[in-house]
Amino acid sequence: MNKLILISLVLFAFSCKSPEARKPVSVKTGSSIKESVQRNIDLYNQEKEQIQAVIAKSPNENYIASESGFWYTYINKVENDSLESPDFADIINFNYDVSRLNGSTIYSKELLKTRNYAMDQEELFKGLRSGLKLMKPNETIKFIFPSQMAYGYYGDDNKIGRNTPIVCEVTINTITKK
Repeated sequence: MNKLILISLVLFAFSCKSPEARKPVSVKTGSSIKESVQRNIDLYNQEKEQIQAVIAKSPNENYIASESGFWYTYINKVENDSLESPDFADIINFNYDVSRLNGSTIYSKELLKTRNYAMDQEELFKGLRSGLKLMKPNETIKFIFPSQMAYGYYGDDNKIGRNTPIVCEVTINTITKK
């Protein structure tokens, strides 16, 4: 009986193995990422052509290509070097409107009203955040933002659709330094 128990224990000990890891069912190659990147490049190039066409229709306006990927022109430029552009946490009081590339208004200045914004401490779309950093008090700039600098793939869940480049005319009223 002891031998039988001993043999059973030995067989039981050697027959129990730890579970083996399963091999993956499929291997991801990253092809969907490559397709997504190419789709975004194609979208940007298409929007850039549309923006260049808008700029070409306005030969009297001197548009500047920003390092951030948008274009802008001064409507009212302040040459006073003593006035500073906003820094982190400065309070900016400004007005702006939003329109499509064809000039039709999406949101008017009256609808959006005067706004106070704490630089880089509140939610604001990427292009406008970057554009405000270029401005001084009493300046007005017209910005043209490709969709990835505006409301991107999702739009604003209201009047701005997905992948929509926009034009914003922005006036800074005051900058309160912190």
